[in-house]
Amino acid sequence: MKSILTLLIVLLFGAMALAQNTQTDVKVESIEMGVVLDGSLTIPIATLQSSQPIQDQVARLYKFRNARVKKALSFSTKKTKAKLA
Repeated sequence: MKSILTLLIVLLFGAMALAQNTQTDVKVESIEMGVVLDGSLTIPIATLQSSQPIQDQVARLYKFRNARVKKALSFSTKKTKAKLA
C-alpha cells in the first residue's frame, strides 16, 4: 500500500510539472558593435628581451601533492601524548 501511494504521488507531481505553461519564446535584444582590426604593435620587440641573464633555480619535487602542508600540520604537543595512570 505504501509503495502504491508513493508511486501515485510521484506520478502526480510529475504530471503537474509537465502541465505548467512556461514562456520559452523570450526575445533578447542584441547590440551590434563594429570590429576594428589593428595590426600595429605598441610594444617594441627590443624591450621584451631582458638584459639580465637567467639564473637556474632548483625546484623541489615532492612525491605527494600536499607534503609540506601535511608535515606542518602533523606537529605534536606535550598534551597530546598519553599519560600512564
